Amino acid sequence: MRAVVYRRYGGPEVLELTELPTPRTHVDSVLVRVRAAALNPADLALQAGALDSAVETYFPVVPGWDIAGVVERAGPAAPEFAPGDEVIGYIRGDVQRAHGGLAELVAADVRTLVRKPVTMGFAEAAGLPLAGLTAYQAVVRALDVRPDETLLVHGAGGGVGSLAVQIALARGARVIGTAAPADHGYLRSLGAEPVVYGHGAASRVRELAPRGADAVLDTAGGGTLAATADAARAGARTASVAETGVPGVVPVFCRLERADLAALVELAEAGGLSVRIAAAYPLERAADAQRLLASGGSRGKVVVDVT
Repeated sequence: MRAVVYRRYGGPEVLELTELPTPRTHVDSVLVRVRAAALNPADLALQAGALDSAVETYFPVVPGWDIAGVVERAGPAAPEFAPGDEVIGYIRGDVQRAHGGLAELVAADVRTLVRKPVTMGFAEAAGLPLAGLTAYQAVVRALDVRPDETLLVHGAGGGVGSLAVQIALARGARVIGTAAPADHGYLRSLGAEPVVYGHGAASRVRELAPRGADAVLDTAGGGTLAATADAARAGARTASVAETGVPGVVPVFCRLERADLAALVELAEAGGLSVRIAAAYPLERAADAQRLLASGGSRGKVVVDVT
């Protein structure tokens, strides 16, 4: 099978297209023919060796945690799936090796997979797992955003931010989002109220919500919460996916919870969730896809078409 691998730490330049054996499957794993895989900043960090002291790595590594594809075969202890089923998965493992999503086939633990939303194509669906789980766990678990509350999302135009906007709106909340002016039209199309980020953002939020936000989600980092503290009412609940160790702020890390991933699928099929795609590249141009992601200039998910 064709796969993209890296045999040493580095940037996009260390990726190479190669042939690998078909992955072996255990009794509780599923062989998936990957149709699309989405990239995430964590892919770049791992590939650069940033987590070498924490994550065991065995070269060559096939990168990529987010996949959408079709089941080739399922193990006897994976009766949830059958050949031909369309699935999505968050296939992050505790060890980095030749098992990632930038390959024609991947053997995935059955617990990492759910059915693909019928309302999404493979590219869009591939962009849902990591960003969607992070957004869902921030809005629903950490902040418990409720109907008629006002949620302020910093970085609302990004991958996690835009999904958080949609999840909160589906829960009946009002959403105000800080974003670059180029993203304001997109946020309005989702149903959010955009404001320009940066100096004076807190005052602009207060113009829309004089009482201040009931809850705040930071996906931007860089001291955004401290700079916009006046945008929240006293006692507001605050979470961040970008900063840790801030007093009074709940840090959110993506955790594989199959029930949460299934809830995202149901929300998508109900018409309450879409994934913004910035660009899609063929497998042989995976390095270019990584370069676009690393540039920080993409609006939406960067996806690799594996077909």
